Amino acid sequence: MVVVKSPCEMQGIARKIHGGGKTIAVVPTMGFLHEGHLSLVDQAKKEADVVVLTLFVNPIQFGPNEDYAVYPRDQKRDEALCEARGVDYLFAPDVGDMYSPDASVKIDESSLSRHLCGAVRPGHFSGVCTVVTKLFNITMADAAVFGQKDAQQVAVVRRMVRDLNIPVRIVMAPIVREADGLAMSSRNTRLTPEGRKAALGLSAALKAAKAAYDAGERDADKARALMRATMEASGLKVDYASAVDYGTLENTATLAPGTLLAVAAYSGPVRLIDNCLL
Repeated sequence: MVVVKSPCEMQGIARKIHGGGKTIAVVPTMGFLHEGHLSLVDQAKKEADVVVLTLFVNPIQFGPNEDYAVYPRDQKRDEALCEARGVDYLFAPDVGDMYSPDASVKIDESSLSRHLCGAVRPGHFSGVCTVVTKLFNITMADAAVFGQKDAQQVAVVRRMVRDLNIPVRIVMAPIVREADGLAMSSRNTRLTPEGRKAALGLSAALKAAKAAYDAGERDADKARALMRATMEASGLKVDYASAVDYGTLENTATLAPGTLLAVAAYSGPVRLIDNCLL
């Protein structure tokens, strides 16, 4: 595995890869890798000849009162995990490598970003779209693999790729969970033992709503109320409990195939998200 820091160097490597007739799949991450990230590497190997994993905690997708400063980081650990999993190139730039001091261009998606996390994290998806576009340009990827845990992010990136004619195929891989159901997340390492127990309320909420749907429930408001009550009973501070059409991310009145059940809540100071696609 080769570790690359410079965007220009990474672009040069990508040109040579394409010049040799091979394809590239990129796995964009903010590091502090876990099995969920590594499962994306496994998927990326199926999508292209060469796998590039990017490791960059992107400052412009964090709000002023969010957890950028305390987001977990350990590049040496991440390098070892990537090498063991078969990543070909690890692109790990510094902030100064990615953004000039007078950077003045951002990319906005104005429809899907209004909902769910976008409604409570203003500017977040502009930061996501901007950095993802830069990573696509730098790695010259043919395919990009994202996890379903960030289902809204995948929807926004797919819309951006469609609308801007970016030649990257977007692949969404399944959520990877701990044995007790908690969706894997780098932020889980910040949970206290009590907070870790409470965090199970997110997956429990989705499980309860899915069970109700499987039993014949079709009223989306009842599903929302059930998810909220389940999370609150676990001691979580609920951010949202939503049932939306995954094509538009608009609230839906009726549960049906293609409905995204999405939850976000705070366990102590740690904000977690999870979802289930019916």
